[in-house]
Amino acid sequence: MSRKFTAALGIALTAFTMQLTMAADMGTQTVAKDKLDSARQYIQARQWDAALRELKQVEDRTSADWNNLMGYTLRKSTTPDLVASERYYDAALRIDPRHRNALEYSGELYLMKGDLPRAQSRLATLATECASKCEQYTELLEAINRYQANGNKYLPKGNW
Repeated sequence: MSRKFTAALGIALTAFTMQLTMAADMGTQTVAKDKLDSARQYIQARQWDAALRELKQVEDRTSADWNNLMGYTLRKSTTPDLVASERYYDAALRIDPRHRNALEYSGELYLMKGDLPRAQSRLATLATECASKCEQYTELLEAINRYQANGNKYLPKGNW
């Protein structure tokens, strides 16, 4: 074989290997995302106990999304566990400080706990993350406005 052919073959094999690696990584991300889909469906249906069971089965503490969903489920449950919810939101934000849902939901948690300054701090962070135009910013701003209009008492959306 000529040196040019050998070099070209080496480059082609390297490129092919990189494509396979990328495809495998994308498949892993899809599988990881799919692991949370059942929990998300239970959450959307407001089936908190089923969502919690599903999330515990997945048990991916290294995922900001998983921690955020745990915090959300515990906060929304029939018997909310605000202490545990805050721990999970904090874990999500340690993994991804820009996680918009964790920022919004933890802000709502702080309103539930009567901590307006911390909720406003989460809103300020969201303002820098999405230029005050994303859904999470708008939702938290509305929750803060409801809170203040209700005499600094938390009022869930829909009870306005």
